[in-house]
Amino acid sequence: MTQTTSTIPFSAQVETPWVLPPRGIAGMACLIVAESAIFIIFVVAYIYYIGKSLSGPTPAQVLELPILGTICLLSSSATVHFAVSALRKNNIRNCTLWLAGTVLLGAVFLMSTAREWYHLIHDFGLTIRTNLFGTTFYSLVGLHATHVVIGLIMLTTALALLLSGFVNEKHAERLEVLSLYWHFVDGVWVVVFLVVYVLGR
Repeated sequence: MTQTTSTIPFSAQVETPWVLPPRGIAGMACLIVAESAIFIIFVVAYIYYIGKSLSGPTPAQVLELPILGTICLLSSSATVHFAVSALRKNNIRNCTLWLAGTVLLGAVFLMSTAREWYHLIHDFGLTIRTNLFGTTFYSLVGLHATHVVIGLIMLTTALALLLSGFVNEKHAERLEVLSLYWHFVDGVWVVVFLVVYVLGR
């Protein structure tokens, strides 16, 4: 009597150990969550007070679509992504060019915002104290512009370090953390644009 043995193959699946995310990315994620909560409060306030101003001017009378500024800011998300990708390949030259493009596009957006504010204040007399529209408009758009300024300062600092030769492939993760903040600023602008310039008009 012969004894048969099983020939069913058995493959043991080894679970890959879970690795903590980098501290920089985790910290930036926490910051983005906190900042998102602040922006939500301002957006909700703006929506709540739409059409409740007792005096003019109204959004329909004074606001124009900031097309150029919006295109520049949203395009800067692509350029900062390409800058991070170039640095991961230790391509310092391309990283510098893409990062310089990001700074330039962000600066154009800020100039567009400054020009809009000058137009509203000088030509229409709309200030933060004029009516509810002025208060909520300058608060929300100003909050976003402040974040753009902070992002531009950090991006310009990174660009200066690149030009000075202090940045290489080892710093790609740090530049990625900075890019996450910039993507967040761009994403917030999409919401602000829709609420203020589309829904609010």
